[in-house]
Amino acid sequence: MTQIPILSGIYSDTSPALRTSYPVNFFAVPKDNGVSTGFLRPADGLTAWSATSGVCRGLILWNGILYAVNGSNLCSISSAGVETVIGDVGNDDLPVTLDYGFDDLAIASNGNLFLYNPTAGLRQNVDPDLGTVNDVLWVDGYYMTTDGTFLVVTELNDPLAVNPLKYGSSEADPDPIIAILKLRNEVVALNRHTIEMFDNIGGSLFPFQRIEGAQVEKGCIGKDACCIYMEAVAFLGSGFNEQPAVYLAGNANAVKISTHEIDTLLEAYTEEELAQAILEARNEGSHQFLYVHLPDRTLVYDGGASRDLQVPVWTVLTSSLEDFSQYRARHLCYAYNAWRCADPQANRIGYLRRDISSHYGEPVRWEFGTLIVYNGGSGVLFNSLELMALTGSVALGEDPAISTSYSVDGLSWSIDRTISLGTIGNTTKRLAWMKQGRMQDRRIQRFRGTSDAHASFMRLEATLEPLAW
Repeated sequence: MTQIPILSGIYSDTSPALRTSYPVNFFAVPKDNGVSTGFLRPADGLTAWSATSGVCRGLILWNGILYAVNGSNLCSISSAGVETVIGDVGNDDLPVTLDYGFDDLAIASNGNLFLYNPTAGLRQNVDPDLGTVNDVLWVDGYYMTTDGTFLVVTELNDPLAVNPLKYGSSEADPDPIIAILKLRNEVVALNRHTIEMFDNIGGSLFPFQRIEGAQVEKGCIGKDACCIYMEAVAFLGSGFNEQPAVYLAGNANAVKISTHEIDTLLEAYTEEELAQAILEARNEGSHQFLYVHLPDRTLVYDGGASRDLQVPVWTVLTSSLEDFSQYRARHLCYAYNAWRCADPQANRIGYLRRDISSHYGEPVRWEFGTLIVYNGGSGVLFNSLELMALTGSVALGEDPAISTSYSVDGLSWSIDRTISLGTIGNTTKRLAWMKQGRMQDRRIQRFRGTSDAHASFMRLEATLEPLAW
C-alpha cells in the first residue's frame, strides 16, 4: 500500500504553472493518531440564531452583553437571541468599528463617532473639531479616531469634546492613515505603505509620540483588512510599488505568511476589491485562525497548525455548491458560550457549529486533492484507492455520496467515480474505489462531496501494480 498526502494538493493552470490546491471547507488538524500525522475535519457549519432589523455590520461583547450594529441600529442581543434596538448610528453599508473603555461603548459608523452606556444612553460626538471618523479605538482613557490624515483624541474628562491643539499625525511617509489598532497598549497607525507605533507620553498637546525605530515598511490596504492576531498585527497590504500580500507585523518587521498560491489568488482582485477585505482572528483549541474575507471566498490561515506541521496551512471557505461564493460568516465574536457571526446576505446573526457543516440549513460543497503521484517515470495500475475516514455522523435518513476523479496534467479531470459515505451510526464504513485505471508516469487525485457527507479524513492509500513495458 502507498500512502498519498491529502492535507493539500496540486493543480495547474493555463499559464502554465503548478498551483497549490488548498482544502475547500475543511480544516487541517495536526494530530499523530497512529494512522497519520494529521487529518482533515469539516469546517464549522452555520446556524441562524437571532433575527435582526438589518444586515449586521459589527459585533462586540461588552460587560457580558452582545452588542451589534444592524443596518443603522445599535442593538443589544440577549442570550436568547432577542434584539433590542438602542438607537440610530447611520448606515453607509460598511462595517463599523466597535471598542470600549471603562464607561462607554464607542461606535464609528457612517463617518461619525457615537458613545453608549446604559445610564447616559446613546450620544453622538458632534464637536466640529472631530472631523470625519474612519476608525476608532480606546487607549489610556482617550477615544482616538482618524480621518485618514490626523490622529484625533477626545478629552480625558469629556469624550464628547475635542481640542484641535491635540491633533497628531503619522508622517514618516505621505501615505494616508488607513486604520488604527492597539497592541500592548501602544497605538498602531496602519498607513497605506507604512506602519507606525505610538506610545503615550502625556503632555498638554497630543499625548502620543511616535516610537522611533518601530516603523514597518509595509502598509494596510483597507480599514478592516487588519486585526490583532497571535500578539502581532496581521494585515493585507504591501509596501510601496509592491503587490498585496498577507503579513504579520511586530518588532519593526513584517513577515509574509501568504504563500505563492495565496498571492496568486489575490492578484485576481482589484485594489478597490481588496480594500473591502475583512481580517479577523479566532482561536479554537490548538487552532489559531486568521480569516481573510474576500468578495467571493474566505481564506483562512492556521498559525497553530502551521507551527506544528512546519508548513503554511491555509484553507478556503465558501458558501456555495458550485465554484466559489461569499462565505456567509463575518464579525466573529465569542459570546454566550458560542462563536456568533453575522450573515452578510441576510438580516440575521448565526453561530458556528462543529456537529454540522451546512450553512443556514443549505448544503455547501467540499473538496481536497493530493500531491502528484509519481513512480519514477514508470507506469502503474491503480488497483484500489481507500480513504481512511471517520464516518457515521451524517443526518438521520441520509446516505450521502462522495466522489473522486484524477488528472494527469492538473488541468483536465476524469469522470467522477461516486460511492456511498454510509448512513448515521455506520462508523466502520470503508471508503474504497476499485479498479481506478492506470497512469503512465504521474497522476493527481481529487475528492469532492457536500456538507451532507459530514466526515473527517485521515489518510489515502493506494494499491499500485507496476506495469511491464
